[in-house]
Amino acid sequence: MNDVKVKICGVKDPIAFDTAVEAGADWIGLNFFPRSPRYVTPEAAGALSARHPGGPLRVGLFVDPTETEIATTLESVPLDVLQVYGDADVPTLRARFGLMVWRPVGVSAAADLPREMGGADALLVEPKPPPGATRPGGNAVQLEWALLQAWQAPGPWLLAGGLTPANVAEAIRVTGARAVDVSSGIERQRGEKDPALIRAFIAAARDA
Repeated sequence: MNDVKVKICGVKDPIAFDTAVEAGADWIGLNFFPRSPRYVTPEAAGALSARHPGGPLRVGLFVDPTETEIATTLESVPLDVLQVYGDADVPTLRARFGLMVWRPVGVSAAADLPREMGGADALLVEPKPPPGATRPGGNAVQLEWALLQAWQAPGPWLLAGGLTPANVAEAIRVTGARAVDVSSGIERQRGEKDPALIRAFIAAARDA
């Protein structure tokens, strides 16, 4: 066994939430971007989170949020981490809300790999969205893992994009990632998590 950490992202139903908790996920991601098929309202996220007080840290995914939007969300669901896409002022968000802030970084070439943290507590390294994408993030595209082999990470980071139970062990081996993030790779159909795939992904990452 190793200490690779796992984030199960885009959880929006009780079965998926319970499975992620029981299978030992380190983080559960709640997506507050309305255009995503994994969108969950703050109220629904609060109800999910209340099923298991404690346990995995709750990560809220936001896209170009206002501080008011984040504050309103936090009234319904306690979050531990803000994962923020767009031109967010990371130090300001941390100072106002007292939460960790993760900064996603889209990568398509070695030159895109971040050399500094930009004030974030962790970086989420994933493929740049493909042309025409309506959502940020990996969009189920697999990052070219070899790009990361010579990269000197400036701080904590997670690998995301196109990961599945079948390939996560190889991704960890090639990149040296100590934390991985999965969403579409554990779904039976878009936006619908498969409990068996959740369990298989976490087991494969931990046994890598």
